[in-house]
Amino acid sequence: MAVTALAETFESHRQHLLAVGYRMTGSVADAEDAVQEAWLRLSERDADDIRDLRAWLTTVVGRICLDHLRSAAVRRESYVGQWLPEPIVSPLGGHSPPDPLDAVVRDEDTRLAAMIVLDTLGPDQRTAFVLHDGFGVPFDEIAALLDTSAPAARQLASRARRAVAGVDSPTPDPEHAEAVGALLAAMASGDLQQVLDALHPDALVIGDAGGTTRTAVNVLHGADHFARFCLGLAKRYGPRALLAIEPALVNGQLGFLSHGSPGDETHPAFPGRVGGFTVRDGKVCAAYDIANPAKLTCVRIPGWHRPDPPPPTEPGTRRRN
Repeated sequence: MAVTALAETFESHRQHLLAVGYRMTGSVADAEDAVQEAWLRLSERDADDIRDLRAWLTTVVGRICLDHLRSAAVRRESYVGQWLPEPIVSPLGGHSPPDPLDAVVRDEDTRLAAMIVLDTLGPDQRTAFVLHDGFGVPFDEIAALLDTSAPAARQLASRARRAVAGVDSPTPDPEHAEAVGALLAAMASGDLQQVLDALHPDALVIGDAGGTTRTAVNVLHGADHFARFCLGLAKRYGPRALLAIEPALVNGQLGFLSHGSPGDETHPAFPGRVGGFTVRDGKVCAAYDIANPAKLTCVRIPGWHRPDPPPPTEPGTRRRN
């Protein structure tokens, strides 16, 4: 196959491969790296010998992502605070150049709640579950990738399936947007009761800053803790922080992008971040505060500038959240 024809054929599979990579790793950067590496491997061999190119590429991306997952598992051992997947952020109304990632988040399996549950799985479980249940890769091929037997690969997927079974189905987009809008309006009012009224009783906050800025280091449970924490942040950082918030689609549903605030005489600086939500029974039941600059490298909203990572801490010290 000629190089130009091969490149065009590969491009026709790019969205699919990005979806594989993102569900495998929870990282936009790792997904894109895996797809690029798959292209390099394909270009180095005779594609005419590959019977099913899409299946071959899916397995290659899966193998590369498995290596990324195993490296991430090591990084998490020293990570400060909670770990959330990298968000895929799109502007409301689609006023931006087409992006292959836009197609990735049309799938409900890439909503933040589902991605967070995938992040609780071990690398082998996640690989077996995502490749088989998500993309139809046979267990014998998964077994070869994991260096195990087909029955063992099947068992890994079964265990992962049980782990994700409790994830709520995503709320329809209009209901989700209405609930998130009500919460943001209540936050802007500064009224505790209004915020509580917009929250599910079991609401929780999960923050991921990696020790770079202030967020919830531990998961906050319950509407009261949720409301007081968020109103406390709004008071600390002042009205400019709220004005810096721009509605955006986060993994396909309404969330927000914060441009940050330089601070003033009475309020500290507020770094940019991304906020996502999960809705249940018409109320916000989870908020995800993604503030680690390393998790925001692939936000492609015009006019938004990723916050700079903080300078490294001195050896033997630990950054405060």
